[in-house]
Amino acid sequence: MRLYRGKIPVISDEVTQLLINDGCIEVDPANVAEVSLDVKSVLDEYARVDYEILEKAKDIVSTRRMDYGQLTRVREGLARERHFGINDEAYEWIIRQMIEVLMYSKNVEEIYAEDSELRRRIRDVLRKHTNLDDELDRQVKARIKNLQEGTTDFEIEYQRVLGDLRQQKRLT
Repeated sequence: MRLYRGKIPVISDEVTQLLINDGCIEVDPANVAEVSLDVKSVLDEYARVDYEILEKAKDIVSTRRMDYGQLTRVREGLARERHFGINDEAYEWIIRQMIEVLMYSKNVEEIYAEDSELRRRIRDVLRKHTNLDDELDRQVKARIKNLQEGTTDFEIEYQRVLGDLRQQKRLT
């Protein structure tokens, strides 16, 4: 998942409005902006920690004179140490943090929806604003690179692999 800093205010506003409009949370109209800032703080923290882990991974690869191809493995190891979600786990990490912020926010008067309902709604907004589809497309094409694009076999295999990836990443 790629989270762009410019999208953070848009995502936080949309998540807040969606949860309020769908009756998932109750917020005093005077506190809507504060709730949006609470949600935004989770996204800002995610972006900050993600950048910090990436920079530390680059430093490790550089100082240990490792092959630059090892960067992903080092980054994943650092994220695991910090119990931080990257790649496939990013959505779950962000959603868990958002729900926690909503639960403890003094600006949210009441939460009416179950956690699973909150997760689904937040995940939909996050997917809409991140490049998940592009990433899935890239991964599918990498797995079936032996087939020529545009052929019937390619299209059939593309749909099968895409379905497998969506199921594996719990996107269905």
